[in-house]
Amino acid sequence: MSLDELVRQLREVHGDSLRAVVLYGSAASGEQVAGSDYNVMVIVSSIALTQMRLLAQTMRAWQEAGNPPVLELTEAEWKRSADVFPMEYADILERHRVLHGTLSVTDLVVHTEHLRLQTEQEAMGKLLRLRRGVMVAGSDVKRETELLRSSFSALMVIFRAVLRLHGVRPERDAAKVIKETAERGGFDPAPFTRVWALVHGTSVPDHEVESVLAGYVHGLNTLVEYLDQFTPPSAASDVIHPVQS
Repeated sequence: MSLDELVRQLREVHGDSLRAVVLYGSAASGEQVAGSDYNVMVIVSSIALTQMRLLAQTMRAWQEAGNPPVLELTEAEWKRSADVFPMEYADILERHRVLHGTLSVTDLVVHTEHLRLQTEQEAMGKLLRLRRGVMVAGSDVKRETELLRSSFSALMVIFRAVLRLHGVRPERDAAKVIKETAERGGFDPAPFTRVWALVHGTSVPDHEVESVLAGYVHGLNTLVEYLDQFTPPSAASDVIHPVQS
């Protein structure tokens, strides 16, 4: 399913209730690589059970195409939830593309205290899921390689949040984000750079996959420990505002 088809079906089901369809993440800023997914947020005036049921086939097709579930919020929820989803809001405020309608960002800000808590929580959760993935993969190189590839996108969201906690607006170049986050978190960027290359089509030889995975897990573990003790520097801004295009 294409973005245009998704928007068409959303308009058909929601009608006048549809306020905005927004693309965010790497695809919104031209960083997406071939085969990667699309992050889409939908803003509506209201959500009825009937409409949710009518969207079942659309949402199944969207996910079967390899995309994450659509994030659907009411206008009221969008305006009041920056404290609940600060990492996602920071990403959306800094880089998004409106596919339909109008997205209101007036008075929306992300507070550092909220971002700091969610960043540690997400990093710890990611570490636990990565360990679980390693246990399931065992010594299967193909599974280990896919674990590395599939985990990278979500990890970059965490890395960008770490930089924002330091008052730094993340670069759009993922390699630079990895390098800057590793410098602050005190871990080796090399395994993460290898996975970035893997996502972009450069294979990791089978005999190196285990060592790359080991460094990847160790680096994330180090970052979690760093975040547990982290206090935002006084130079960091207390809020993240929308970026004016």
